[in-house]
This record gives sequence, C-alpha cells and structure tokens, in this order.
Amino acid sequence: MTDSASSRARQTRIVHPDVELSPGFESFSTPVMRASTVVFPNLAAVRAADWRNDGQWRYGLHATPTSAALTQRLAQIEGGRYALLQPSGLSAISNVYFGIVKAGDDVLIPDNVYSPNREHANWLAHDFGLSVRYYDPMIGAGIAGLIRPNTRLIWLEAPGSVTMEVPDVPAIAAAARARNVVTAIDNTYSAGLAFRPLEHGVDISVQALTKYQSGGSDILMGATITASEELHHELKRARMRVGIGVSADDCSLVLRSLPSMKARFEAHDRSALALAHWLKARPEIAAVLHPAFEDCPGHAAFKRDFTAAGGLFSVVFDERYSPAQIDAFVEALELFAIGWSWGGAHSLAMPYDIASMRSESQWPHRGVLVRFYVGLEDEADLCADVARAMAAALG
Repeated sequence: MTDSASSRARQTRIVHPDVELSPGFESFSTPVMRASTVVFPNLAAVRAADWRNDGQWRYGLHATPTSAALTQRLAQIEGGRYALLQPSGLSAISNVYFGIVKAGDDVLIPDNVYSPNREHANWLAHDFGLSVRYYDPMIGAGIAGLIRPNTRLIWLEAPGSVTMEVPDVPAIAAAARARNVVTAIDNTYSAGLAFRPLEHGVDISVQALTKYQSGGSDILMGATITASEELHHELKRARMRVGIGVSADDCSLVLRSLPSMKARFEAHDRSALALAHWLKARPEIAAVLHPAFEDCPGHAAFKRDFTAAGGLFSVVFDERYSPAQIDAFVEALELFAIGWSWGGAHSLAMPYDIASMRSESQWPHRGVLVRFYVGLEDEADLCADVARAMAAALG
C-alpha cells in the first residue's frame, strides 16, 4: 500500500482498495465481468472512442469482456465474423427490423414464420408504415417474382418452427442478392450446428440462445450473426439507439453450456428421430412432419443443406380426433410438459391450429397438429408415455 493510500480514511480505502492478486491463475470458465460504467484511462481515450470499433470498451450496456467472449464464439459456430447479443430471440428479430428497414420499405416473410415475428411485422406495418407481405415458404427461386423496387428485407425460417417445411435457402438468398435485398433467417432450429446459413448466401442469421445454447430452460437471450461489417454496423447502431443489452451473468451461463451443446444436440436428434419413427407407425397419426423424412416438404433441401434435425418435430393427428381430444391427449402426457420454448433437458408438447396461422399458403392437413420437443429422457419412456396418453385420451 502506498503512503497516500494508507493515509486515506477507512471508507475511502473500501471504495478504492489497494488489492494485489497473485498472477498465474487460470481456469476453464470465462470470468464474469459486470459493468454499467466502463472506466477510461484518460480523457483522450474517451474522445477517441468509436462505437463501430468492437475492440473498444465504452459502456457496459454495449459490451463487456464476458459478452464479447460469447459473441466471438457464436460467430465462430455460425461461420460469421460479427455477432450481437439481445435479451431474447424476439429482440434479435426486432433488432433486424430496426437496423435494416425504414418506413416505406417492403419486407417479405414466409407464411410459416415464428408467430411473434408475424405479430411484430404486422405492428410495424400498421403503426410505422412498413410494407409487409407473406410468401409460400416453398417458393424457392420463384421469390424473384415477388421482389419490388422497395423490397429491402426477406425473412427465411428453416425449417418452419411448427410446420417443419424446409425452404430452398440458397435459391431464395441468390434471388435476393441479385436484387440487392438483405436476407435474414431464423436459424434457431439448427443452433448453427446442423446448418450454417451464411455459407449458403444468407446475410444475417438470427438465433434464440434461449434454446440449445442455454440448454437449461432458464435463460432468455438472442443473437444476430453476420459476415458483413456494414450490416453489423447497421444492426449495432440500432441496438445502441434502442438501448438493448444483456447481463454478464446470463452470458456466463450460456458460455458454460456451449461446450456440451453439440453432444446435447446430437442426443436430442437421435431421440426425436426414434420417437418420430415410432409415431409414424401409429394409426392415430396422419402425418409426421420431420425434415429427415422423405415425405416432409423440403426434405430434398434438408438432405442437401443440413446435417441433423435436433429435437423438434410435429405430427398431425387423424382428422377423426377432435381438438378437445387432442387437448386431452397433451394434458395426459406425464413426461412432456406444456410449454412454448424448447432446447432444454425436458420434453414438451403443444397443439396448434395451423389453418388460423396462415394467410398466403394452403395448409394441406385437416387434423390437429401437435409439436413435440424431445428432451434428454429415455426414448422408451417417452414412447410409453405417448402410448399411455393416447389410450387415455383417444380410446
């Protein structure tokens, strides 16, 4: 302790401690560095600060070493150069809208889009003068015929998070790029492990880190990943102006889960495929919507572009079963909880009325759809639970 420090009052020494730590400490975990205020070494550093420079520390809302470590790892997983964190998957979607489009711009959205994205887009169209149109997710290169002079953004989702159609992502991306239109994809389904859209021509990949990256069903976070510095700056400017940030503690939990993500994803994939095959043989089921199955729309694109499917798929029950019976089936399940999200260790089930969620494409099935998320329970126990619930609710 210096002479000047030793002469200070006790309270001042508490606020300004003279602490010396032994060097050489190393561990596998990323340190949790929390901050609102970031301290500059001098005023010259303050005046030289540039929000475009990801290597500079300006304010805790924008980045800390903990959040920066997470963004770098996410960019590596996706094959991108830049990543930004947002406090939820929907917040990441919102960041794309506010960073890329303005009043009068036109946006194309697949008809099977994640419903909060649809609600968000419709709100922007109604209150902020955005033009929003929906397209058949299986349109492929035909989307070129929908692009207008004011089309600025085309959304993709691969596969549709409920109905599981797999679009021809490279064809849509190529048509958009030929007209200088930005493409953004909700890539939450693959976690960047089974599909890397930036390598297939897409400009922005959006992830809900709430899912597989967290793995614990206890974190809300999103991310936007891109290879373009220009797009990164557009997204970063919008995020800064809106005041979006994430906590270092939440970042540390996602960082802790990342090393096991691939192993967990593969386990979910194996178990979900086993349950899907078992359900396909059941007389109660009219269709199994799993991208790895040949009769799932877009299977050829899935086989070409994806390496796995993870834990999410849907089934359509035979139309002889009423919505009330399907609700009774879902509520009779013991190992499948009822919940919106997924990506954790616990299995989930949720019924959907798909016809009411579409506006531009024809839904070919008449029975009720149930989406399953397969967790890390034993496969045989999950099959037995579904069989028991079917017997109890469907007869």
